[in-house]
Amino acid sequence: MVIVGIVFLAILSLFLVYGFLPSYLNKQKFFRKKKPEGNAIYLTFDDGPSEYTEKLLQLLNRYQIKATFFCVANFAKERKNVIEKMKQSGHVIALHSLKHKNSMLQGIIETKLDLEKSLQTMEALEVFVKYYRPPWGDANWYLLHELKKKKIPCILWNVMAEDWEADTTEEIIADKLLARVKKGDIICLHDGRGKKEAPQKTILALEKVIPIFLEKGFQFKTIDEYKI
Repeated sequence: MVIVGIVFLAILSLFLVYGFLPSYLNKQKFFRKKKPEGNAIYLTFDDGPSEYTEKLLQLLNRYQIKATFFCVANFAKERKNVIEKMKQSGHVIALHSLKHKNSMLQGIIETKLDLEKSLQTMEALEVFVKYYRPPWGDANWYLLHELKKKKIPCILWNVMAEDWEADTTEEIIADKLLARVKKGDIICLHDGRGKKEAPQKTILALEKVIPIFLEKGFQFKTIDEYKI
């Protein structure tokens, strides 16, 4: 029984040092980062591309807004035409892992393979990754080390609207965005995954809030224009 307890504590300590603590400190460092001056806000989208992304691109094009898409590499491979449309519209295409797995549950070898395969997949699509956002914002020690070595910034967010939730609506998402977004914020939304056609609700919410944000004098910019 004592041996079991010792093994459990050893595993728990390893998880804390390798996974939880680096992820926590990375989040705190990013969230405390001083926001850029000016009226810029930064629309970012995770978990795509999906069957909803083209409609989102049409909405952004209507207002001549550029955004940053953190794509899941395997999804990008399946929707090469959507990636091309992102390029043509001048959006920034970044990386959101290979298969959307939480890196705190990945060992070093799996993390290494995930990152390498992700980058190779994106390069095959002629996307040369400059930014990375880990699923759920969680990043183990090895992932953070590799990103730093490759000079790929880990980009998190300042505002979410919980747009993936099954019981949310476009009205709820819009109200959250209008209440929470301030100048300098990086807004994290989702153009893929989620429950009960969640990305469709996000698009409908944006149709409402984009004109309001523009009336308020906000300028939509990409992460390329964010002071890292």
